Amino acid sequence: MVVLASGCRDAFLQQKREATMLVELLCLLVFSVRLAHYAKVIPRDKFWKDPKNICIIVVLLLTLTDMIIYGGLKAANCYSVRWSRVLRPLLLINVTEGRQLRRAFRSIRNALPEISYVFVLFIFSVLIFSLMALKLLSKRDLKTIEGTPYFTNYLEIVFELYVLVTTANSPDVMMPAYNKSSVFAIFFILYILINTYIFMSVFLAVVFNNYKKYLKEEIQQLVRAKRHKMVRAFGVLQEQKEGGQPVVSHENWNKLVRQVRPDISNAHKELLWRVCDDDNQGFIGKVAFVQLADLLNIEVITLKSRPHPLESIIPNLYQSGPSRLLCRVVQHWGFVIAFDLIILVNAVFIGLDEENPLISNSEWFFLAIYVLEILLKLYVFEPRAFFSKHSFWNWFDTIVVFAALIATIINSALKSSGGYTSRQVLDIVFILRVLRLIRVVDRIERFRAIINTLIRIGPAILTFGQLILVVYYIFAMVGMELFKNKVKFYEDLSNPESTYCGNPLLKGSTFAQLGYCKNNFNNVVSSFILLLELTVVNQWHDILLHKHPPMLTAVTHKSALIFFVLFHVLVVIIIINIFVAFVLEAFFVEYSLGKGDLQTSLERKIEELELAVAQEKLEDNLVNAMETIDNDLGTGQSPTANLPTLLFKVASKRYRTVDALLQRMFEADLDPEDFAENDIPEDQTGNFANPTFATA
Repeated sequence: MVVLASGCRDAFLQQKREATMLVELLCLLVFSVRLAHYAKVIPRDKFWKDPKNICIIVVLLLTLTDMIIYGGLKAANCYSVRWSRVLRPLLLINVTEGRQLRRAFRSIRNALPEISYVFVLFIFSVLIFSLMALKLLSKRDLKTIEGTPYFTNYLEIVFELYVLVTTANSPDVMMPAYNKSSVFAIFFILYILINTYIFMSVFLAVVFNNYKKYLKEEIQQLVRAKRHKMVRAFGVLQEQKEGGQPVVSHENWNKLVRQVRPDISNAHKELLWRVCDDDNQGFIGKVAFVQLADLLNIEVITLKSRPHPLESIIPNLYQSGPSRLLCRVVQHWGFVIAFDLIILVNAVFIGLDEENPLISNSEWFFLAIYVLEILLKLYVFEPRAFFSKHSFWNWFDTIVVFAALIATIINSALKSSGGYTSRQVLDIVFILRVLRLIRVVDRIERFRAIINTLIRIGPAILTFGQLILVVYYIFAMVGMELFKNKVKFYEDLSNPESTYCGNPLLKGSTFAQLGYCKNNFNNVVSSFILLLELTVVNQWHDILLHKHPPMLTAVTHKSALIFFVLFHVLVVIIIINIFVAFVLEAFFVEYSLGKGDLQTSLERKIEELELAVAQEKLEDNLVNAMETIDNDLGTGQSPTANLPTLLFKVASKRYRTVDALLQRMFEADLDPEDFAENDIPEDQTGNFANPTFATA
């Protein structure tokens, strides 16, 4: 039976490897076809001079070679290593869509020399303190809580003090010495003060300062290249007016915008022209033309004023006195506050005992109130406006309320039938009830401002997320080759091997006793989760080096710590510090500073043309963070209200591209008339990719 089970497992693993190899071959084929197509659409000399293309070709060849070698060794039942897995992220980085990822890696690479000086000084401090700890404590016959010698091995002291910088082993590492004498606490206090608070703060400042410096240089170069291309386009479209000044006419400008943004409405296009041609001359100069790319990047919402359908169906009833009074009540701020209070009361009831009949039956009352709220809003506001693309919270409220109503009805029917044994429907009901409380976030102005800012800097956050995932993947692939099946997890706790994670070397270890067996590198998912735990740093040394016996050093070698310390330095100290500092900078720019000059001029022009949306018609809340271009605007008033057919509003929302956000961060250092006509040689302008400010 055991032999049969082993044979089935081996056959399954073989089929799994074959399926994985087939998928990888298909991926290599896709990249090869994409690269071949790219080679045909650009000049040959530029293709072979581009390092990105060379890198992709080398990675594809090395991956194919590795697959052939791996398959041959497996067929011969020999040990083999998939060494090409760590090269896969290079494909993601070097494709056209990986431009932001390349920029992040390039900026980190450029900043590393300056960062290394601070890091070396920090390591020197740790080594000095470790040497002092060895001389102070090694001869005092101190013992740890496990009964092992305390601070007698220099390398172990270095690792323990390095972990102390992350505060993960505080105060455990200090207690034996502290119990011996309170004077020894001074040593650890000084160490924490110097290395954790001073050095780590300086490290954060140096990391971001150097990263920001090189990022700023890249953005300025990108902006100059973009403006240089706009100047070249101006040279193609320009006409000579009286006095010899080159200009671009409205007709040529209109043709260009139609080609660049075919989705833009005629009204929006005319609005942009009014901003460019502020003096209404019928033509624009070079500066106004160059700013067109940035102007197109400002999101403008076009809203259509439509009457409520009930005004056409039952005009006398809808325009009657009671109906108008109801509309005013629903539109009043008191109506919003009343339902906010209801949501808060509902939150209290959700937290109470569900078995209490009064609490359980109260859910029907709250559901009825929420349904009534939605129906009243549909009566007052035009339905197409209420459920338009930009009305995120209206969709959210309606879906959550009616889903909760349906789930509650199903739950009650199942309970009354007597055959209800599963809690799945009830769990859904509880989740939907809690989700309704999220609406409170949209009601508080400061909450809205914070979340709107986070939404606007979202693309930049996603870029760093991709960066971290790439680094995670590389370490996961290396970790799987080094530590795979060294630690095993058994779902069946009755299995005797579950007490020592399937490795006899871990018998009696606290690692197994704490249930850490699932923290392993046996597959990609568990590897990523383990790396995430190491990134959080709490108890990270326990995962790596749980004493009696040490987990990793017992199943591999002490040198395995190099892998994890390297991960901590690269991810936690460098990348996470850059991520935190970048988010702070972007958040400060968005949350504290005013609008850009172009956005302000666009809003001023909308006001001058009397096409602005009144603030009470479209509040600057989380709805606007999800807006699209064309939406309906229900007036909630009578059709006699003398309003324009189209209204405009500049959306204070997320940027279309990370480039736009970065340019916003560094725009104070950019001269609007810096066209870089003399700084960028003609033969080098093709090396800069066009920023995707339009439909791209």
